[in-house]
Amino acid sequence: MKDNPSQTKPEYSAFHRYWMFDPEVTFLNHGAFGACPIPILDAQYQFRQQLEQQPFHFFVREYETLLDQARQQLADFVGANPEDLVFVPNATTGINTVLRSLSFSEQDELLTTNHEYNACRNVLDFVATRTGAKIIIADIPFFITSSQQIIEAVMAKVSPRTKLVLIDHITSQTGLIFPIQQIIQQLNHLGIDTLIDGAHAPGMLALNLQEIKATYYTGNCHKWLSAPKGAAFLAVQQDKQALIRPLTISHGANSTRSDLSRFLLEFDWTGTPDPSAYLSIPKAINFMGSLLPGGWSELIKTNHNLAVNARKLLAEKLDIPLPCPDHLIGSMAVLPLGKRWQGFSDLNQKLWKEHQIEVPIMPWDDDNQPLIRISAQIYNHLSQYEYLAEVLLN
Repeated sequence: MKDNPSQTKPEYSAFHRYWMFDPEVTFLNHGAFGACPIPILDAQYQFRQQLEQQPFHFFVREYETLLDQARQQLADFVGANPEDLVFVPNATTGINTVLRSLSFSEQDELLTTNHEYNACRNVLDFVATRTGAKIIIADIPFFITSSQQIIEAVMAKVSPRTKLVLIDHITSQTGLIFPIQQIIQQLNHLGIDTLIDGAHAPGMLALNLQEIKATYYTGNCHKWLSAPKGAAFLAVQQDKQALIRPLTISHGANSTRSDLSRFLLEFDWTGTPDPSAYLSIPKAINFMGSLLPGGWSELIKTNHNLAVNARKLLAEKLDIPLPCPDHLIGSMAVLPLGKRWQGFSDLNQKLWKEHQIEVPIMPWDDDNQPLIRISAQIYNHLSQYEYLAEVLLN
């Protein structure tokens, strides 16, 4: 890889003006932490001003109404009942909340896949160690030709002892969209509860949680929805809400109010927060949905098409195979780099230090064959992926 490829650094798309990126950086890693546009950050700042101008008035007289308004708009966006949805700072917190609320025993099996996000797998390990439950892994190959292979791999590991199934909606490391609705339908028929890690789904896919019918579903709003950091949600089916307690027990535990469910009373106040990220979610939904004439549906389609075209470009230029069909990816795409690009850690450092390209290189089953994951948000441009390919080839 040459230090100075012949091509000059590409520009972002015209939508780049809404973000705060350093123009010298080729940022192809929206999937890691998201990136919040300036108008949404301005809305968050206004909420912080409103809070600090009169903190008591804000929290005692305004906060609950503002939180309910944000909850309603988010619920409408993800197809959920607002009474089933609470705010959490991130999807990892959502996973922790559910797994650490439930009771398991040595007779129970907790089923997940080999694509599960490391942080959430760690929570599963923690709970299993404390309770004696056994973790069962459904191995799903990365090179895959259909959704049915995913369904069959998961269902083949279900047994009479399966107590809960934890799976990603969109896998972080491999960028695959799992057919969760079909899997959940089969598991619901068997009476098996599901916990869906939807960290990447809101804003990347059109969601309807009432149709998906997961027992528990958690998703980030700071990634593809582009809300401020610290904005996520947990949706819980009503018949399970009594089981789920926040990680921080506070005033809601013994509140005498009867106008709200215990579920909302406990989660809506876990101590004095900075709620500005939650309250800015409606602005994120409205702003991102206003960028293209076709609204969110056009934005989702545009980002998907850019990911598909960028993946195809990289595969052709680097002469590496596509690991899955186009319909199994959203606005992230992952390619195996092969043994030519050994040492994922060194490659990450070279791309960043020598070329200011921000793109993750990750190990998979074989550290000598790393994966590269590209993200496609509306501020990106196809020429940025051409630049990445040229750098990798030189």
